[in-house]
Amino acid sequence: MSSGLDPKIFPGLSEEEAAQRLLRDGYNELPSSRGRSVWAVTGDVVREPMFLLLVTCGTLYLFLGDVHEALMLLGFVFVVMGITLYQERKTERALEALRDLSSPRALVIRDGRERRIAGREVVRGDILVAKEGDRIPADAVLLSCLSLCVDESLLTGESAPVRKSADPCASGMGRPGGDDLPFIYSGTLAVQGQCIARVLATGIHTEIGKIGRALQDVAPEESLLQKETGRLVRYFSLLGLSLCAVVIVVYGLTRGDWLHGLLAGITLAMATLPEEFPVVLTVFLAIGAWRISQKRVLTRRIPAVEALGSATVLCVDKTGTLTENRMTVRKLFARNSFFTLGNFDQQILPEPFHELAEFSILASQIDPFDPMEKAIKLLGDLHLAETEHLHSDWALVHEYPLSRELLSLSRVWKSPHGGDYVIAAKGSPEAIADLCHLNGGETEELDRHVRCLADDGLRVLGVAKAVFEPSDLPDGQHDFVFEFVGLIGLSDPVRASVPESIRECRTAGVRVVMITGDYPGTARHIARQIGLAPGEDCLTGPDLDAMSDEELQRRISAVNIFARVVPEQKLRLVEALKAKGEIVAMTGDGVNDAPALKSAHIGIAMGGRGTDVARESASLVLLDDDFSSIVQALRLGRRIFYNIRKAVAYIVAIHVPIAGLSLIPVLCNWPLILMPVHILFLELIIDPACSIVFENEREEADVMTRPPRNPAEPLLNAKTLAVSLMQGISVLLLLVVVFLFSFHEGLGEGYARALTFTALIAANLCLILTNRSWSRTIPATLNAPNPALWWVIGGTLLFMGLVLYAPALRHLFKFDRLHAPDLWLCLATGVVSILWFEGLKFLRGLQKPFFMR
Repeated sequence: MSSGLDPKIFPGLSEEEAAQRLLRDGYNELPSSRGRSVWAVTGDVVREPMFLLLVTCGTLYLFLGDVHEALMLLGFVFVVMGITLYQERKTERALEALRDLSSPRALVIRDGRERRIAGREVVRGDILVAKEGDRIPADAVLLSCLSLCVDESLLTGESAPVRKSADPCASGMGRPGGDDLPFIYSGTLAVQGQCIARVLATGIHTEIGKIGRALQDVAPEESLLQKETGRLVRYFSLLGLSLCAVVIVVYGLTRGDWLHGLLAGITLAMATLPEEFPVVLTVFLAIGAWRISQKRVLTRRIPAVEALGSATVLCVDKTGTLTENRMTVRKLFARNSFFTLGNFDQQILPEPFHELAEFSILASQIDPFDPMEKAIKLLGDLHLAETEHLHSDWALVHEYPLSRELLSLSRVWKSPHGGDYVIAAKGSPEAIADLCHLNGGETEELDRHVRCLADDGLRVLGVAKAVFEPSDLPDGQHDFVFEFVGLIGLSDPVRASVPESIRECRTAGVRVVMITGDYPGTARHIARQIGLAPGEDCLTGPDLDAMSDEELQRRISAVNIFARVVPEQKLRLVEALKAKGEIVAMTGDGVNDAPALKSAHIGIAMGGRGTDVARESASLVLLDDDFSSIVQALRLGRRIFYNIRKAVAYIVAIHVPIAGLSLIPVLCNWPLILMPVHILFLELIIDPACSIVFENEREEADVMTRPPRNPAEPLLNAKTLAVSLMQGISVLLLLVVVFLFSFHEGLGEGYARALTFTALIAANLCLILTNRSWSRTIPATLNAPNPALWWVIGGTLLFMGLVLYAPALRHLFKFDRLHAPDLWLCLATGVVSILWFEGLKFLRGLQKPFFMR
């Protein structure tokens, strides 16, 4: 769709002038909540259970007279805040990038050229181009419009769209409400027609701004993953509180020291508190959505990130998604003969086809934006330039737009020398046949020629002409007496990346279904080119109309091509696939696609050619309209889910020995091994490891050969939980042996604590390394890049060295000095604790891990 006007008539602002106005007036956006302030984040930290436990422990140490320990614990408050602020900022940067990408788009004329920009960059004085399905980005006065109707219910409450008329002389904005006003308003929706308008107000100065309708924060949806994480947090919290009470009672009864018992209980609560689960989910999904946007796919609804890994069917449009949306006229039919065009520059268009080219140009926009109209214009520029068939001096009188009822458009022209109006029409061959009132035999003959073109993989348009004496123009196209002129066959090359993407989907267990408005022959031709399994050939729109819902559900599993489908039928296809238990991803671009996009589990709108209505209804927006981007997003969706699972499994595994070393000494009347300071040190490793390290991990090599994930499958399923617990228990058993050996050898409590804690740190690092991949051994993963991993390992070793060998820190941690053989023993303990898991991976080779199925 084009504006239909020569940009020279409305050159718009220059880029330099627009930049100055943007700087002066600010962005075209209403006050909304951006990133949280430092104070807001600090307030959240203060309310966190871990923070409250930390303050309580510090207070208890003050009561016990241990000022150094108290000050150190309270000092850790700032460290915890620093880590939280870093994670918050990293997440916020990802969300800011998504907000910028998701800003409503606007088509403006600048420097005499049409440009698509973010709606927030529109400035006063911009020349705005809008069409059916667009969200109006600013308040503006209409300079020109064609059959424009706008839904203003957001401002007026009127249920019916209002008709608009142009008034280039209007200076100020009027109030909304009523028909035939020359104003359009920010936030309203064009539901029919198109227009050119000059922007008069932006941001808070628009009508929606005046009445205080500011944008609000988008409330995050609670996905299945979030609900499951909430359950895990509740279970672990209840477990931790129960064990905390047991420790306090046992310690107080057996040792008679209730204050130290309370301290031991709080330590255990800190050890079992599952604070990392919400952090993992927030960081992974926010940064995952940002990563997906780098593949030219914008995530509008965060739950779609996890849903991607479950998709079993991808329903895709042909034009622009599987193909390049770069049309070329390849074949013409006129006067009962065909003509095939090869190289335009070297061919002469025969005279019998000049009229067909002439009227197809007259039925198109003067300065086209639509790829088919661009191809038709190129045909005329190359072959009719020296003929009388181009009419730059003709005046456009009226246009009859495409409608749902009649898939054709007509343009009424007046020549400077002729007396009659000349009408040119183009559209689907069926609509043109209807306009020309062809009889049964003529329609059947036309269908035969259309199928001939469609079988060559061409998109087919019909062209007709009419003349009309100057008078009041009729309301509809059917009131003209049209004469059939011919057919135009256009080709749209398949995107080079599509065949490989189709193969990747097939190996991933994801079925691809093509849905197109083109003819079955065209659809089959494209299917053969891209390697799409045809199934039971194809079904057409009329076939769907003739089927009951039960029959459609029975047939849909075996059909991968749907042709001559109108947008309204997409919803029925989505519902039929869902009824068969499929997880459906559906692409769409038009206003009528919105119900299907909303109904699909994953609605994917076209960002390049799609309407704002489609984008607002979708979960994802395909910024480049390329099918391969969907497949890349699917790959990333699987990577994100499996990395979340690895992170959660690691969290469970490492908390087992931490909780065990806090609980067992109390029950067995041993000296305490872990104290609050030790728990905090461990948290400084665990937090970045589970969020940043595992989020940065690359996907497994076989991630696209695994079947789609069952959405009902829990994140921490029985097999994954079993393996995690086995990892944690194996570490705990070895650490208990190390403690008993060192303590009962008479080497002292400080030495035993230092040796056990250092072995725990070594085991923790080994758990991180082994959980990077559940199918490849540690040596096989060392070459996989993950800078965050080495920062965490390097930082851990540095600070552990300071704790062991800086006298002040060693005193605070209540450690004795360790020697080189002790360090080797700790390292060996960590390595031995995960050897069984590494051996299991080695024995299974490159097969799918049993716990990831």
